[in-house]
Amino acid sequence: MTAEPRAWEGVLAHIEARLVDGRLRPGDHLPAERTLSADLGVSRSSVREAIRVLEAMGLVRTQTGSGPSSGAIIVARPVGGMQALMRLQVAASGFPVADVVRTRLLLETAVAEELAERPTTVDLADAGQLLDAMDDPALTPQEFLALDAQFHLALAEASGNTVVAATMAGLRSSIEGYVLAGLARIPDWEAMAARLRAEHREVVAAITAGDSAAARTRIHEHISGYYRDASPDPLHDSTDTTSAHDPR
Repeated sequence: MTAEPRAWEGVLAHIEARLVDGRLRPGDHLPAERTLSADLGVSRSSVREAIRVLEAMGLVRTQTGSGPSSGAIIVARPVGGMQALMRLQVAASGFPVADVVRTRLLLETAVAEELAERPTTVDLADAGQLLDAMDDPALTPQEFLALDAQFHLALAEASGNTVVAATMAGLRSSIEGYVLAGLARIPDWEAMAARLRAEHREVVAAITAGDSAAARTRIHEHISGYYRDASPDPLHDSTDTTSAHDPR
């Protein structure tokens, strides 16, 4: 006999279905606990359990407190098992931050360059949606940076290279860890957020314009610039991954 699904699994399936069909999108907040509980006919503890699972999967980020920024915000869409396994490997091993940043530079500059080489055949709709979500002034820094991490993953997914996308998804917790840790060293978050928004759009503009050298340079400057400003330790990156002939 097949076991009856637990109540929290029904909540999880309900939310995942709305993520898949687009009724819930990155940047949206989940309905309040009591609303989901009443709508689905389950206890609030079942709703909380489902949200904990979604957070562990990297699909939502929760914010405690009260007000419009509290609760759970959608930061990603459901992903495959390979990405989940990669995340577990990273979580179990723990990698030096400088190594994570160097890996990002290697992977993401290559992704940006490759996307710009075929701008008419890549779908940047998810990346654009995330950029729009990051324009919301009500986002907390933590919510903004969670969406920021998903934007970078969306570019990797747009490349169509499943190994690169899985690696980026696996590194996500490490990436979010160091960018969040750097918040305390940023004196003016609003100015930083404005800069990051502009840099994101410059990367996408270079890709859609088919300018591979500029796309490579923009993403390199974006990643290394935040690390430089938010980290107490210099990167000492001995590998210049920018294009030697780039005008910038």
